[in-house]
Amino acid sequence: MLQVCYSPQYFAKTHTNSMEKLIAVAEALEHLGSFQFHEPELIDLNILKRLHDPMYVDAFDTGSPKKLATFQGFKTWNTQLRDAIYRINAGQIKAAELAWKHQISANIAQGFHHAHYQLGVAFCTFNGLALIAQQFPDKKIFILDCDQHGGDGTAEFTLRLDNLFNFSIFALQSGCRSYERAIIRHIHKQHGNFEQYRDAIAEAFEMAIEWQADLIVYQAGMDCHQNDPCGSPWLSAEYIQQRDEMVFRLAKQHQIPLMFVLAGGYQTLPDLVDLHVETFKIAHEIYYGE
Repeated sequence: MLQVCYSPQYFAKTHTNSMEKLIAVAEALEHLGSFQFHEPELIDLNILKRLHDPMYVDAFDTGSPKKLATFQGFKTWNTQLRDAIYRINAGQIKAAELAWKHQISANIAQGFHHAHYQLGVAFCTFNGLALIAQQFPDKKIFILDCDQHGGDGTAEFTLRLDNLFNFSIFALQSGCRSYERAIIRHIHKQHGNFEQYRDAIAEAFEMAIEWQADLIVYQAGMDCHQNDPCGSPWLSAEYIQQRDEMVFRLAKQHQIPLMFVLAGGYQTLPDLVDLHVETFKIAHEIYYGE
């Protein structure tokens, strides 16, 4: 069975549907019966204070000052939101451990790739991708970010964490910069094509292999889908499924442990959930069904 981290306490009511989709995906997977769930505890606050500016962490923990506590974009602060974010980030750590044990795992959560050291940005409170690198300093953590938006926060964290490599494939740059261990591949929203996307994934795996990555963290974003408000009109559901299949097959072929997260997606909830669930089905088929 595919190992999955999730807790009903990942949820808090916000002005977006970003947490509603986590519940809906988990419920769909439970009905399929091919996934083993693991419920993480709350994360130790000191772990986050090593990752981010302690002043920002304290603000989010207490809700004061409100401007700093809500700088990531959520309009309100409450303890339910705070504890959901804490538990989701604990799930990142747990899912990484499960990937090393089972070769494949997932956290039903976003990666929060826009969060910088100083503060959260674009609904990303704490950077759950950089967090994995911090918690496992003896492991090389390679991020394959296939969100429609560039992983700017994670790219900046590569300057702070020597064991972190960020490879971001996107159409919307979001300030994402290129560094020695932060590679960007922009594929034009209107004029790109899936051949370019496929080539970028192949290049990412070449780099991960050359760098001798101990873990690939795959951001299986759905905001690139053609029906998403942010999406590329040429990137169909069929192409996204081919993307997922390519990532999982290459990781399995090269025996690189892989964990994945959901990343972005902003279209109607039923359609979005179907896209995310398909990623889990493809992963299960490749690792356990063949």
